[in-house]
Amino acid sequence: MFPTPDPQRAWAYRPASPRLGAPQGPLAGLTFSVKDLFGVPGWPLRASTRAPLPPVGESVLVRRLLELGAAALGKTHLHEIALGITGHNAWGGTEHPFLPGHMPGGSSSGAAVTAALSQVDFALGTDTGGSIRVPAAWCGVVGYKPTGGHPAWSTGGVLPLSPSCDHAGPLARDVDTVIRVHAALTGQPVPAQEWAGVRVGLWLPPGWVTDEVREATENFAARLAARGASLAAVTLPEMLDAYTPIVLSEAAQVHREALRQPEPGFLPPTLAALRQGAALGEEEVAAARARREEYRAQVDTLLRTYDLLLAPAVPTLPPRWGTDEAELPGGRLPLRRAVLRLTAPFSLLGLPALALPTARPFAGVQLVGRRGADDRLLGLAHALTADGEGLSPPLQCPP
Repeated sequence: MFPTPDPQRAWAYRPASPRLGAPQGPLAGLTFSVKDLFGVPGWPLRASTRAPLPPVGESVLVRRLLELGAAALGKTHLHEIALGITGHNAWGGTEHPFLPGHMPGGSSSGAAVTAALSQVDFALGTDTGGSIRVPAAWCGVVGYKPTGGHPAWSTGGVLPLSPSCDHAGPLARDVDTVIRVHAALTGQPVPAQEWAGVRVGLWLPPGWVTDEVREATENFAARLAARGASLAAVTLPEMLDAYTPIVLSEAAQVHREALRQPEPGFLPPTLAALRQGAALGEEEVAAARARREEYRAQVDTLLRTYDLLLAPAVPTLPPRWGTDEAELPGGRLPLRRAVLRLTAPFSLLGLPALALPTARPFAGVQLVGRRGADDRLLGLAHALTADGEGLSPPLQCPP
């Protein structure tokens, strides 16, 4: 079912036998991996850390997928407690599936690797600021972050990072599989939709991405235009001034018991970020939440003019391990900021977003829809994949 060796260190737990789903369900025959934040009875939950964790109940989503017929093969590693975008954790971190020595992205690193290597049909991940879309883009797979609070994609029974920004969603090698899972969970089909007349706001901030990523995004935009979509450039602010205080303060609250210990067991960068969050005052966090509402109003206004947004999902091709900064046309930046300023706005605001591969491997784009318009977003992506246009061919595992 999957190879015994795990050179990428993608798997956190692999039981002797899979957790089988209902044999007659609509997802029967599909297999999936589970990011090690989801509670699965009888399986350990470590969140890729050696620190103590708060209790987590059974995942509503995993239980539902089993009821629908899918079989769970095991749990995948992540960036420690999901607080990061590289895949670094207490077990050494996860390697890129095709580029040894490179990052797969995080925090759903193991999820992306198991999907990219066809070890599963789809992988469950979470996305608080890009944690599904970043590894999807860097590993060349599809990643879907639903609307925040989507009833089909429950975060119940998932170890939170930031409850107000957390989302659960799938990664897979193709859009059709994502749609099949989504349709089974909602009980509603997702038909392909035409691009003719669709208004697309192209968010491609000058200097924020490398030339390879910019060219891949522009080529993807041209293919949408060839299908009849109308595109116009749009601008959005960098929203990390709201995102970072909210996420770090909520994460510190989640892990407050561990933080009472002088040496709780987190890796130094994780511990520093949690202590930074714990040190934030109520007024600072309240101000960040107020800024979020300002950004929400701004983007809602934009999405009354445009049906959806198109943007890069990552600023660079997959970095080598040990890289702390991104070399961009606009200047050198910390890697975290360079990545999250592209993806965090849509988790912060709870908008549905779909990361898709491009003709340039590992330079994915993201399509962002209106709140609650998940089926429209997926239907438009479905139309793109009917003949493979706009997407890179499936990647093959290296020998």
